[in-house]
Amino acid sequence: MKKNLFFLFALICSMSLFTACSDDDEPNYEPVIDEQIAGKYKGELNISVDGTHLATVNQQVTVSKASATSINLSISNFSFMGTPIGDINLANCPLNYDGTTYTFSGTTSVSTSLLTADVAGTGTANNGNLGLDLNIDAVVGTMTQSVTVTYSGTKLTGNEGTGAEITAFTFDSEAVTEQPVINGNTITFKVLDGADISALAPTITVSEGATVTPASGVAQNFNGEVTYTVVSEDYGTTTTYTVSVPAKQTSLLFSFENWTDGGNNDTLLPEETWASSAAGASLLGGSLLKKETNEDGTFAAKMMTFEYPGQANSLIPKITAGSIFMGTFDMLPALMGDRLSCTKFGVSAASIGLTSRPVRFRGMYKYTAGEKYLNATDPTNIIETEDVDQGSIVAVLYKAKDASGADITLTGHDVNTSEHIVAYAMVTAENTDGYQTFDVEFTNNGYEAGVDYKFAIVCSSSIQGDTFKGAGGSTLIVDELQVIGE
Repeated sequence: MKKNLFFLFALICSMSLFTACSDDDEPNYEPVIDEQIAGKYKGELNISVDGTHLATVNQQVTVSKASATSINLSISNFSFMGTPIGDINLANCPLNYDGTTYTFSGTTSVSTSLLTADVAGTGTANNGNLGLDLNIDAVVGTMTQSVTVTYSGTKLTGNEGTGAEITAFTFDSEAVTEQPVINGNTITFKVLDGADISALAPTITVSEGATVTPASGVAQNFNGEVTYTVVSEDYGTTTTYTVSVPAKQTSLLFSFENWTDGGNNDTLLPEETWASSAAGASLLGGSLLKKETNEDGTFAAKMMTFEYPGQANSLIPKITAGSIFMGTFDMLPALMGDRLSCTKFGVSAASIGLTSRPVRFRGMYKYTAGEKYLNATDPTNIIETEDVDQGSIVAVLYKAKDASGADITLTGHDVNTSEHIVAYAMVTAENTDGYQTFDVEFTNNGYEAGVDYKFAIVCSSSIQGDTFKGAGGSTLIVDELQVIGE
């Protein structure tokens, strides 16, 4: 009897010991999960549908602790073939360790208005690396598709960038008349009508660490919408932009290549478009307009302010600014004491091809101010001042007829102030070292399609030349003047 009790006692003790050992051997992966496995991973999802590889996308995967022996795994905003599945969450995936690698598995179901899907996943986690295989049976309407997904990612450090924005989008192309404007997720720009935009390569700047597809500098066909996708450095945010051309624009270019050489002053052609005050100065021995030869062999227009060396009077100004302008020059008003009416600005806008609202005025210039600035408004009281001369480049569109139908022609009296002006742009030229480019916007005031307009470009080597102020020898050179029309 005692012997049987001893064996019974020993059996009970051994069972207790076995149970205790079993408890001691129950795995506890909590420290490993907390310190090594849990966190966010960035990597690539490779998606195949019915055995055909469909896409490779950047994806962030989140792993969290479910218990001391299991993990949760989450993929946000998963989709395939343009069909959103939503978030895939594998919860309470048992974790196992084979001595080198931690493995896990889990299942879930997803249901949306478009489909239902059963998801089975297996994966590995080791040394900051995460691998995952998903088998998805998706039912879309009456169609069932087998989707397989493989994922390979590395654990984030927490220092990666989270932004996914395009911060700048520009082109270096003559076809582009207005650089892109970013408005939310839409980017628009304007191009010349008829220009080839089938292979424009934009320069793109994105959030720090982010990537953009298509990449910066890669040519695209912008005859239709182009989609750009930006992925943050941590793969946690994806932003899509659409880029398009909402409108095309016209261009008028004046390159000043055609001239007639002659004496002190050259003549800019065609004469039915361009005029100058040089004719009047020639009678006084002055040189106001010359053809300028650029380094590349092309030509530009060179204007110089002339200081009459003799005594000025009501007919002979002390200071005459060099100029070119669209319109005509008539000496007769000067003989009547009205020198500002000698310059008659404007030609038919339609005759030079300007048939739409002008929006931008572009070009290039060089400028050198003369040394001695004179206020010669009163020829009997000429005053030397400390002012520094400047040049001016003006473009103006105005109504060709008034309310009664009478013809309108602006002169030196009102070319900058007339109530009939509907579009105006001005550049003030100052001392430069080489050519200075400009690109200014027209101010617009009541442009109406179908109305007859006159247009003029007016360039002067002295900005106050209309009041006979300036410095003898001031020199303005202009080239490649361009008017962009809507």
